[in-house]
Amino acid sequence: MNGGSRVVVVGGGVIGLSIAYHLAEAGVDVTLLERGTLGSGASRATADVVRSYFAGNPVSSALAVRSLQAYQAFPDRPGTDLPLRQVGYLILFTEPEQLSAFQADLPAQHAAGVDVRLITVEEARELNPLVGDDTPLLAAAYSPQAYISDTTAIVTAYAQAAEKAGAVLRTGCPVTGIDAQAGRIRTASGEIGADAIICAAGAWSASLVRCAGVDLPLTEPIEQELLTTDPLPPGTPDVPVTLHAATGLLIRVRDGRMLIGMGYPGADREAWRRDVAGRVAEVYPSLAELALHTAVTGLRDASPDRTAFIGHQPGPPAFLYATGFSGHGLCNAPAAGELVRDLYLDQDPGFDVTALAVSPRRTG
Repeated sequence: MNGGSRVVVVGGGVIGLSIAYHLAEAGVDVTLLERGTLGSGASRATADVVRSYFAGNPVSSALAVRSLQAYQAFPDRPGTDLPLRQVGYLILFTEPEQLSAFQADLPAQHAAGVDVRLITVEEARELNPLVGDDTPLLAAAYSPQAYISDTTAIVTAYAQAAEKAGAVLRTGCPVTGIDAQAGRIRTASGEIGADAIICAAGAWSASLVRCAGVDLPLTEPIEQELLTTDPLPPGTPDVPVTLHAATGLLIRVRDGRMLIGMGYPGADREAWRRDVAGRVAEVYPSLAELALHTAVTGLRDASPDRTAFIGHQPGPPAFLYATGFSGHGLCNAPAAGELVRDLYLDQDPGFDVTALAVSPRRTG
């Protein structure tokens, strides 16, 4: 596998594929390296939800607003069928502090382009009648900018678009190390030379960025697990994606079952599952008797402030990174690809990328 390539992207999830597509579309010679199959990392462990509102994180929200516009433009591409079914995003508040934090964050969210507003308890129960009558609520937030999509379809669409634009996608090709100063990428099949290296390796990014001398405070890979219920009783309403703010319990309907997430399993997986079942019974009593099963698991990356790291060390050889999306990758991928492209080409990205780069403020 010896030879040269102008840009090598490490990581074949939705972020890496978006980067490869946007660079190739701009006429850049791109090779993408993926350790497994495309979308086999964090991209497969998602709830298939594309939304714009990220509480307390207007930077991620701004990326998501820009990305949502790109997803909505996908049908304009010949031969691309990207499903987007609008369901809305409902956040249930049970404590005064949650309400205060929402109101303090609201101006920044609106400035980021997010459509989100405070609604009454009655409106919240109307949107999601599964919420138990005894579940204490103070108020709720609602954003209509939330859609059910298909992550596999998004990965496939970006892969096909990238290849059509001229990118080379290599799967089953784990990167064992990089020499960023020399522009060399080591793989089990040999070395590849590059004028620029882009790290979009998700949970496997930490060691690669260290090789390039970039100190990103990425946590160790975190295992995500989503659960699913037995089939829902006939007549169960289709409800918005709903977050119970106090517990992090997230639900959405998928294929006649409820898909459920709540934080991370940790070392004691069985205790976590029991905790999830207990929370479901408290908030949604009509679902209490439904058994829970593993829907999907996968590793994801994370940053301390739950905002992606996107930045550029000029070359040659140049080194760029797009990692630490903390579960926001599907919602941020189109914008991430555009920003990395613009950083590489030294174009105006139309976004304050200093908020995304590694900095003392973010690492402190």
